Amino acid sequence: MNKPIDVALIGGGIMSATLGTLLKQLEPTWHIQIFERLSEVALESSNPWNNAGTGHSALCELNYTPELPDGTIDISGAVKVNEQFQVSRQFWSHLLEVGALPDPSAFINSTPHMSFVWGEDNVEYLRKRYEALKDHPLFAGMEFSTDAAVIRGWAPLLIPGRRKDQPIAATHIAAGTDVDFGALTHLLTDYLTGNGAALILEESVTNLKRKNGLWRISTRHTVGNTPEVYDARFVFVGAGGYALGLLQKSGIKEIRGFGGFPVSGEFLRTDNQALVKKHQAKVYGKPALGAPPMSVPHLDTRVVDGQASLMFGPYAGFSPKFLKSGSAFDLIRSIRWHNLIPMIAAGASNLGLVRYLVSQLLALPSTKFDALREFFPDGDPADWYRITAGQRVQVIKKDARKGGVLQFGTEVVAATDGSIAGLLGASPGASTAVPIMLGLVEKCFPGSMDAWRPKLAKMVPSYGKQLSDNATFAAKTMTETAKELQIAR
Repeated sequence: MNKPIDVALIGGGIMSATLGTLLKQLEPTWHIQIFERLSEVALESSNPWNNAGTGHSALCELNYTPELPDGTIDISGAVKVNEQFQVSRQFWSHLLEVGALPDPSAFINSTPHMSFVWGEDNVEYLRKRYEALKDHPLFAGMEFSTDAAVIRGWAPLLIPGRRKDQPIAATHIAAGTDVDFGALTHLLTDYLTGNGAALILEESVTNLKRKNGLWRISTRHTVGNTPEVYDARFVFVGAGGYALGLLQKSGIKEIRGFGGFPVSGEFLRTDNQALVKKHQAKVYGKPALGAPPMSVPHLDTRVVDGQASLMFGPYAGFSPKFLKSGSAFDLIRSIRWHNLIPMIAAGASNLGLVRYLVSQLLALPSTKFDALREFFPDGDPADWYRITAGQRVQVIKKDARKGGVLQFGTEVVAATDGSIAGLLGASPGASTAVPIMLGLVEKCFPGSMDAWRPKLAKMVPSYGKQLSDNATFAAKTMTETAKELQIAR
């Protein structure tokens, strides 16, 4: 048996790459090894065409600002998500400063973020949302308009062909971004392997067992089906939808009661540059009645490998697979005696979601295109083609009152001794990778935190603080970060 690995990262996506980079910055001598079952990193949820999240900062996503029964707008969710994204931006800025990342345009570009609604009630909602956010330090620079000419200036495709008597409104903020998390994953992985980390591709982890104070990792190589065994002091399971099954195999008690519900999706995409040049923004609308939070419709500019395209969706679908390249038996294999009741209870309390998924599955292509025309009235189906998004596995967990709940978010599950941890769930996902991994580091390495805090504060100036508590500090930090990333402030 070889010398034990200090840090084993299972899965070659943005979460593993982020955690590996954090730990390499903190402990340069630690040996890190990455296991990826596919032929490249970032082929599943971190791939830009599988990943709907391209810099979620709640500047435009309306599901983070619900209207309460008394008519007021709750902005707490938006503030939390924006704070988290600012942490990610600060860490990337640090990596650029120390030369761990190259030219920022390789993974991030300025792209205005907009919210766009129609109908009197929705216009009034957006007005109230704007009033609630416009003076907040994290949302400085937000504009609001009900004037079609102004909105056309922000996003020209939204107006032509629309009824002149239709009430419309939009918000616009120049500080938005488009992030290619696939490219960022590759860049972070290159940094890791260039600084001593090992990357093993086409290597599936088949089992995890605690043995002699270490984690015994059993793997099987795709070519030749060759089995291998490794020992590791710490294991992170960042395997997307497969994290649930691997954590179940580990036997840690903390995973008991957790289940997963897979949701797939589709988008419409166009590479027609005549259209792309007329829509350089990310525009989010209000979700359909009964739609889950990750199904908020949006017409996005995407920049991948230097080429801009437009993407509209998502259209929800269903597959029992837990990964796009997974097995049709993934859902069945995830069922255990300890998560059966939570899964049944969550299903029974989310019948509206089931009906929504069924309606999406049965919808005709023409009906789906009508949803795009609500944003882009003059849209031509000939300009667009369908792409299949990555799989999302939503967290199901125990609930004392309901028996089980479906959670639209992410959840770090860690053993009590901190020797193994994994990430379950989806949105907002990649955009909040850095704060999620910082939380994991605090949970799994408590004995090292006194030594690491000064380093972390240098990497992330707002570490241990809240930007929203100090407008001057927020403006200074966000301006410096934007300058390093070469994006709009």
